[in-house]
Amino acid sequence: MHRKSFLIALALALAPAAAWAQAGTGEPAFSPDEVRAHVEFLADDLLGGRDNGTQGFEIAARYVSSRFDAMGFKPGGTQGWYQPVNIADYVLDVGKPASLAVGAKRFASGQDVLFGPSPLHGNETQTLTADAVFVGHGREADYAGVDATGKFVVTLLGNPPGIEPGKLDKAAVAGRHGALGLIYLVTPDNLKDAFPWAQAVTYFQGPQTNWLSPDGFPRGENPGLRIGAYVKGAAAEALFKDAPMRADQLYAMLAAPGGTPGSFALKQRLTLQRTSIVTVKKSENVIGILPGSDPKLADEYVVLSAHLDHEGTDPGLEGEDKIYNGAMDNAAGVATMLEAARAFTQSGKRPRRSILFVALTAEEDGLIGSEFLARYPVVGGGKVVADVNLDMPILLYDFQDVVAFGAEHSTLGPIVARAAAKMGVALSPDPMPEEQLFLRSDHYSFVKAGVPSIFLVTGFRNGGEKAFRDFLKAHYHKVSDDIRQPFDWQAGARFAKINYLIAREIADADQEPRWYQGNSFGERYARDAPKAPRPANAPAATAPKAISIAVPAPTKN
Repeated sequence: MHRKSFLIALALALAPAAAWAQAGTGEPAFSPDEVRAHVEFLADDLLGGRDNGTQGFEIAARYVSSRFDAMGFKPGGTQGWYQPVNIADYVLDVGKPASLAVGAKRFASGQDVLFGPSPLHGNETQTLTADAVFVGHGREADYAGVDATGKFVVTLLGNPPGIEPGKLDKAAVAGRHGALGLIYLVTPDNLKDAFPWAQAVTYFQGPQTNWLSPDGFPRGENPGLRIGAYVKGAAAEALFKDAPMRADQLYAMLAAPGGTPGSFALKQRLTLQRTSIVTVKKSENVIGILPGSDPKLADEYVVLSAHLDHEGTDPGLEGEDKIYNGAMDNAAGVATMLEAARAFTQSGKRPRRSILFVALTAEEDGLIGSEFLARYPVVGGGKVVADVNLDMPILLYDFQDVVAFGAEHSTLGPIVARAAAKMGVALSPDPMPEEQLFLRSDHYSFVKAGVPSIFLVTGFRNGGEKAFRDFLKAHYHKVSDDIRQPFDWQAGARFAKINYLIAREIADADQEPRWYQGNSFGERYARDAPKAPRPANAPAATAPKAISIAVPAPTKN
């Protein structure tokens, strides 16, 4: 190596450690060219659409970690900059149809019985035969007087009156009682609204994706069950044949005011059979930590997150372009996060609280990377106090307002409003509440962990509505979401500044963000956490309805 080359390499190697020493003081500058460079790299064809588990995603992850390194951040993963995430893709083997046999009667999956695939029991045929017991609503008290050990447990779908969604884990209760498997009884009333059968069949018989815990369990849950299913109609009638109560009698009791069925053994012996095909991919969250400067607050962490993945490449597409580059969704969000991170370095002033800058994997597959991070935070004995999530800001126009989905739920709302006001930008309410966007990006994984969170995008003013709706119609999850769109890079720099100001205030405030009193998300997911008085002008929030087929117990085993 020539001496000049060696000195250059040495200077580069020392740059991360010297970053804070060289940083200036005062207000940082925000660079449209930096935002553009990040988006152009991440949305390049050479990365193949950044699908998790692919080489293109790995290149993107290396790129982000190199930026964190150059900024002088501390590696925040369990393996350097990375938090590995095992992702299982699984589907029922159509060549070996799943079925339920009730005595001599056999029901194929999709008719009056429905199975989901299993990431735990893959590439093998499960054939399990046992007796069954009916346990009413599946509460702990419903097991009194019945022996479920080594048997199939049959329980009613949905929660009994007076129990909030998410407060009764029927699979876990069945597992504690030694059950072999869990069968949900889908009543005629369930079929009318809570469990549309045709939609459920499409969902369960399609491919599923989930993250695996370090010990191999999907979503970190191990209820101890080996199989599960849903039954209705003729299969339910066969199941309750010769039992103390027939299926139609049970439905009639449930329809009557105060009707509460008891528990009893079923007479029919059951055989459940299915075969799942499972493939496990390896991906990772990319995490950089900016340690806090205040010894009393440094163990509290503010998360600034953006998902790094997109839809990859589809060789079956017509035409020459087969790559889902994901320039707006979500190279733009990652670029915003990186530019906000650079601003912290440039300011020369470390925040009081620590900040996790995170590029998440597998958002497009169901918020997988954020769920994994929320379940397995990398903060040791510390705690996450807020998440500011960046997903698909529409950087095509000179935005005059921003929308922070979730701003009305916690004290993060006023923080966003103050940051926007410093830049002459308004904070607008959710313009599309019917879309429930607050539930549909990575921040919601932190909400479910009890953390006040927001999801920030550019707003509808000054042509924003047309830009947003045109993007959804023409480019969202299409190969045309690429760098050829007319990006407004100055808007990208301004959006990064707003997010920097938001993260800076959260990190430097005396008090951590709090849910408002009476807010349904705070009451449901952070019941025991301190709450803030709800301002008179803050709209009430309603927690989402539980959707039965969105969290199916049978896919846990």
